[in-house]
Amino acid sequence: MDFTRKRSEKYDYAGQSYSDAVPNLHRYPATMIPQIGVDVLKEFGVAGDSLLDPYCGSGSSFLCGLKHGMKRMTGFDINPLAVLISKVRFTRLSAEEVKEMSAARRTLRNDVFDLLKDEANMASLPMPHVTNMSFWFSERVAAHLAVIKACIDRVPNSNLRNFFLLAFSETVRDCSYARTNEFKLVRMKPDEVLKFNPDVAGVFFDHFDRMFAYYMGYYLPKLTGDGDSRPQVDIRSGALPDQQDQRGEIYDAVLTSPPYGDSGTTVAYGQFSALSNEWLGISGARRIDSMLMGGRMVKENIRSGLIAPYIAEIEKADAKRSLEVSSFYADLERSIKTVAGRVRKSGFIIYVVGNRTVKNVCLPTDMFIAEKFEENGCRHVVTYERALSNKAMPSRNSPTNEPGRTAGTMLYEYIVVCEKTAD
Repeated sequence: MDFTRKRSEKYDYAGQSYSDAVPNLHRYPATMIPQIGVDVLKEFGVAGDSLLDPYCGSGSSFLCGLKHGMKRMTGFDINPLAVLISKVRFTRLSAEEVKEMSAARRTLRNDVFDLLKDEANMASLPMPHVTNMSFWFSERVAAHLAVIKACIDRVPNSNLRNFFLLAFSETVRDCSYARTNEFKLVRMKPDEVLKFNPDVAGVFFDHFDRMFAYYMGYYLPKLTGDGDSRPQVDIRSGALPDQQDQRGEIYDAVLTSPPYGDSGTTVAYGQFSALSNEWLGISGARRIDSMLMGGRMVKENIRSGLIAPYIAEIEKADAKRSLEVSSFYADLERSIKTVAGRVRKSGFIIYVVGNRTVKNVCLPTDMFIAEKFEENGCRHVVTYERALSNKAMPSRNSPTNEPGRTAGTMLYEYIVVCEKTAD
């Protein structure tokens, strides 16, 4: 099997960023820039109107699907914050709901400021369980966040409430002691903490106004239409089920950017989202990373296939680390088998992925993906190599876990294109 990569400067998008293409409602780590999906769907003339993203994150693939004219899109994600972001971006508000939003904002603002006037009211409000609350939030900030959350919970329309919750999530992050430019939870320096005194309600309403303006100006117009011509984006919590449900859904295309490795050592999606998820009342928010691919350790290393010799090299340096890597690829292989079964014959599968380095061993995840799709009734069409200059990723890591010894992380990303050939 030949999975040779083809260097493509076309897909570098040098000097471009995510925000050059679309306004983002909420921060999320390691998002695929939509320019990739838009161009690759066009290049291969992907036909049909249905799209699946089994790891949808904040929903970049659906922007591509909308641009390509697709009408039925479905996404899955284990992280509740990712599901909330995608739902807000791609839920079509009715004309009545749009009108209602202005009144809901006014009522919410009045309720918030009425409660903030009386400390006794604040003291009576329920406080969520947030791990190490006092480490991440001042007592005043926590009280103000509790007021805002209690008022949001009174909003009866769930679509409108989700907008307020998303603005609340950004407020949680911005008003915490966590550094806003980090994926993982890293506390501000002590001198920064002493000077930190955010206007919590002001931050919240600023976020809401920005988000809603972006939604009205960019997202809602793309979700309109009459009858069958109206796009439908269905965001579901959890992983793509191994077995088809009663709907037996089959898709014309898959477009996704899966995790590049286990969350503990690559992008910690769960840790990034932990404070927001806990304030939103998500139980087990701190266990999300362990639920993602590679989160549960296998007992034996992978011994066959093209990834096996790479894992064997890691095993020489660190047996435990090799098992962690094997755990990720075992989960990825199971997921690929499930995804392949959801695509119609002649449908396209597009994975955008990076190849991480562990113990100075560069793991060919792109080739592994191509290999496993070929084992599941697909044909590898091409893998494009693009320079990774416009995706927010850690710039350095420690592949040996030795203090002070670091190496550059990914310089390239790979666009793996496969076609379903079997029924």
